[in-house]
Amino acid sequence: MTIRADSSDVARSLDQFRGCLLGGAVGDALGAAVEFQSLAEIRARFGSGGIHDYAPAYGRRGAITDDTQMTLFTAEGLIRADDRGRDRGIAHVPSMVHRAYLRWLATQGQSSTALTPSMLDGWLYAVPALRSRRAPGNTCLSALASGTLGTVREPINDSKGCGGIMRVAPVGLAASAAANASATAGPAGADPFTLGCDLAAITHGHPSGYLAAGFFADLIARIVRGEQLRDAVEAATATLREWPAHAECLEAVEAAVRLAESGPPSAENVERLGEGWVAEESLAIALYCALTATNFEEAVVLAVNHGGDSDSTGAIVGNILGSLWGTRVIPARWLDGLELRDEIEQVATDLFRHFGDPTASPDADAPDDRDRYPSR
Repeated sequence: MTIRADSSDVARSLDQFRGCLLGGAVGDALGAAVEFQSLAEIRARFGSGGIHDYAPAYGRRGAITDDTQMTLFTAEGLIRADDRGRDRGIAHVPSMVHRAYLRWLATQGQSSTALTPSMLDGWLYAVPALRSRRAPGNTCLSALASGTLGTVREPINDSKGCGGIMRVAPVGLAASAAANASATAGPAGADPFTLGCDLAAITHGHPSGYLAAGFFADLIARIVRGEQLRDAVEAATATLREWPAHAECLEAVEAAVRLAESGPPSAENVERLGEGWVAEESLAIALYCALTATNFEEAVVLAVNHGGDSDSTGAIVGNILGSLWGTRVIPARWLDGLELRDEIEQVATDLFRHFGDPTASPDADAPDDRDRYPSR
């Protein structure tokens, strides 16, 4: 018997996909103006409450950064892998996502020994606004320029920067379909924790760098499947414990959970968890802000008002709560002023059509979008 969802279920799931990517993008854009500033500098500029609305960054208000750029290319790689798997019967998902990242690298004006002219196709690569450099991470740039695809087994470096975790929310969205009996079981059937690790390890080889990404992807998948946030955190933590070299990441997660239970949230508490430049700290800050949140705006504002990688921590908590609550909780003023809002929403919709629609048959043809997402 084929299980079918009613229209309200489908609408809710699609809104979660859109909420995740749009929520991450607005968190990214809010934090973009204060990245690299200390908490004292933020308060001196915006008042004791810190930044609460978009401020000028990269020549405009509501500008996204490399975090959202790479998130979009992660989604593109997953969709292309799905198309390739359907067309050819096999697809190596990390390789397809690696190619997507090489397209992103080209938008940043850099090349790679692994990049060929035939790879520079698809609609996302042609979006003019994505060709702007928005403080891309040096580790991502150098790892991709090397032409080597890093893996968990054969790490490309010893970096644990947050450039691996901040881009993998689409993994959780795509893999969330595994719980739907009538939907494709995620990209190549991979579980979100493993695939999150695999995709982060393309550029970041330290265990804390890729394990934080695996945790984050698993958390997003569980939320979209309907788990409550605290239950999802506990389950992802249990999975984390099963991986080698998990101690540092586990300590950061547990510190965030303890702090969330200790009293009212504050920027000073956020800074007790670190600055967010490394993956386990950015994960911990986002978890703390999400677990203490009473609404989306409060959590994202808390996540960006600290001395550290404000756009990444804002993006991650925005992904989490956007996937939990959908687009309705995102302030309209933030959505209205968001750079590339339509393109971000389109990618989320395309990702849902490939992986999230619970009414789709497992053997159904993929959406006819190969002109937008060539299967190569």
